[in-house]
Amino acid sequence: MNTQNNKLNFVFWGTPDVARETLEILKDSGYVPSLIVISPDKPQGRKMVITPPPAKVWAIENNIPYVQPEKNTDLFSIFSSEEFSSAVRSEKKLEKVKYDLFIVVAYGKIIPENILNIPRLGSINIHYSLLPKYRGASPVESAILNGDTETGVTIQKMEYQMDSGPILSEEKVEILPNEKASELRKRLIKLGGELLIKTLPEFIAHNITEIKQDESKATFCKKIKKEDGLIDLKDDAMKNYNKFRAYAAWPRTFFFQNDKRIIITEAILEDNPIDKTQGKQFIIKKVLPEGKKEIKYEDFLKNTI
Repeated sequence: MNTQNNKLNFVFWGTPDVARETLEILKDSGYVPSLIVISPDKPQGRKMVITPPPAKVWAIENNIPYVQPEKNTDLFSIFSSEEFSSAVRSEKKLEKVKYDLFIVVAYGKIIPENILNIPRLGSINIHYSLLPKYRGASPVESAILNGDTETGVTIQKMEYQMDSGPILSEEKVEILPNEKASELRKRLIKLGGELLIKTLPEFIAHNITEIKQDESKATFCKKIKKEDGLIDLKDDAMKNYNKFRAYAAWPRTFFFQNDKRIIITEAILEDNPIDKTQGKQFIIKKVLPEGKKEIKYEDFLKNTI
């Protein structure tokens, strides 16, 4: 670990696994945050057990101070490293800390502009698309849904308008033909962390020319909802396969039969076995009927005839 990077006094903002994995990449390269800002613990699972997010677990394991503001108005309060539960600093004291930089990776909430501007160098973010394409909450899924063959990661200087800040660096990557969103995301997290490590020294030294995004080319993607996984089996084969790939981890693709949700757990895209000129077919291999165990799709069809 390069200990000289510890001189950078930065705050890391992030919550889920992608944040935890990026923190580990930063740590391995000698960049250790002074503080981690994390969204609050949330109930998870069928029993709705209150569970700490991955970034919080990492902070505790690595003995890094952290805070979990409940709402944006709390962001002007920062807890001391000695007493997280009670010691609160005022907005003026927060500004007097003189942080060098904020690094934001999937924090989960919009950060007010006056907060983003507190550090000496401002705030930067890893976004998992080639901006200005796919601004928003689901860039990885959107790239697969739209049948893209290429995507990448962008390090951007943050502005209040979502994902609209100037580009500091980008790196492209091929999307593999049968790659699911979870698999692509894993590669992009690693690529994004490595690009961040390459970018930081140049950015800190003011050696990067910021590139303004072309607003005319901006596209947007929404936050995914559970109902987005609903699939029409009569729809275009490629469209259905891309949806299966994009939503394989969550919310998963499904259809209804006799008012029961049938989750597609395994599917492929292949040529029509009778007439290849008819194009590709979306072939379901396995399903998970509501309230039952996973079975082969052919067995499911036999049982429903």
